[in-house]
Amino acid sequence: MASATKQQRSGPYVGGEWVTTDGRLSVEDLTEEGETFAHIAAAGPEEATAALDAAAETEARMRETTIPERVEWLDAIAAGLEARKDELAETIVREAGKPVSSARGEVDSAAERFRRAAGEARSLTGEHRTGTTDGHEGWEALVKPEPVGTVLSIAPYNYPLMTTALHVAPALAAGNCVVLKPASQTPVTGRILTEVIAETGVPEGAFNFVPGAASEIGDVLAGSDTVNAIVMTGSSGAGEHVARESGMVNLLMELGGNAPAVVFPDADLDAAAAACAKGSLKYAGQRCSAVSRVLAHESVHDDLVERIEPAMDEWVVGDLFDEETDLGPLISEDQADWVEELIEDALDKGARLVRGGDREGRFVEPTLLADVPHDARIVTEEQFGPVVAVTTIADEDEAVEVANAGDLALDAAVFTTDHDRAMDLADRIDAGAVRINGAPSHGLGDLPFGGNKASGIGREGLGVSIERFVRRKTVVL
Repeated sequence: MASATKQQRSGPYVGGEWVTTDGRLSVEDLTEEGETFAHIAAAGPEEATAALDAAAETEARMRETTIPERVEWLDAIAAGLEARKDELAETIVREAGKPVSSARGEVDSAAERFRRAAGEARSLTGEHRTGTTDGHEGWEALVKPEPVGTVLSIAPYNYPLMTTALHVAPALAAGNCVVLKPASQTPVTGRILTEVIAETGVPEGAFNFVPGAASEIGDVLAGSDTVNAIVMTGSSGAGEHVARESGMVNLLMELGGNAPAVVFPDADLDAAAAACAKGSLKYAGQRCSAVSRVLAHESVHDDLVERIEPAMDEWVVGDLFDEETDLGPLISEDQADWVEELIEDALDKGARLVRGGDREGRFVEPTLLADVPHDARIVTEEQFGPVVAVTTIADEDEAVEVANAGDLALDAAVFTTDHDRAMDLADRIDAGAVRINGAPSHGLGDLPFGGNKASGIGREGLGVSIERFVRRKTVVL
């Protein structure tokens, strides 16, 4: 598919109007080396402040909206995304570097997330309670959920539509105003979502879109007294900075991950090898839930490595618009530099290069490392690259020690046929979620997900995220 530069004269959407600014974001086309996919007007501090003000002025109107109104909006947004599926998929391919089959799936998932949010809106029914303590005998009360006010969404580049939907859908379902700050690498996807939302009945000022550099508008947004909740997906460092700036607001953050996959001798090694390859290579490893390190029992380390290598052959590198392609470039040369640095560190410390290891521009060849020492940085630091790093553990205790060694604790996996061992490891590994005999996956969030330690605050998911976007008011009768 031929590339063409898209001129986007406007970027920010504030108070129901598109705004033209002097600033500009240039979006690279990851399918065409050296080409520009789009230019989009960038928000500065003035536009960010205006978006916050518009949201604050609209909070009262949003609080008065009914559940049927919100359901109608959410269904309309889902339909609007589906109507623009081809455009959205192409945009995700070009600005995020995602294979087209995955990009289409992301659009489908985002639409489904908005439809599921309609059900979440209907669940906000409140409750009737009676007093049960001395002095409150005979008291009756209505406990009513109400919106917190304004939600700031800080979205990532790796799932620019689906993760944004995970933020925005429950916030709107709860009756909040939203200010969306997309990743600077992928603002066009967010702009299309904004166009879809603008065509529904969502009140002007209830949804605002501010693409721009985090260095210019990040602190303006996160540090504003107008914001009542912040939902963010991103790196641990960025999340910690936002938390320091935000003050007393509800925080919902899914941050960095370095998921260990622990493999014991009694596991189905073919299944474990396939799961580890998939967990490490999907979207070139640019996922918080990616399998970042494989902790193989010393008795099966070599056998497992021999099975992972051919499993990696199933992952096809090619044209991102080819339906058969599974792997593409990383989001930037800086990210490729980082992954290359971690690979070189592991090799310098004694790891064995089984395959891959080469790098050209943004593309890092799918890489398999064996015998990775425990002190290699890749064992404890987030890589966000297509690297399967296999290290050894002697027993359950060492597995827990290595798995818990770093400051990231988002996901983990345990491969074994021993139920008691699986449950013991699931309890002892510090992670927000542990999957038994499979690679971690968050999906739409039908199962709650989120991290411990530096991997985040709170849990996201269907029926869970929305709780961060409501507060309870007790009316005593």
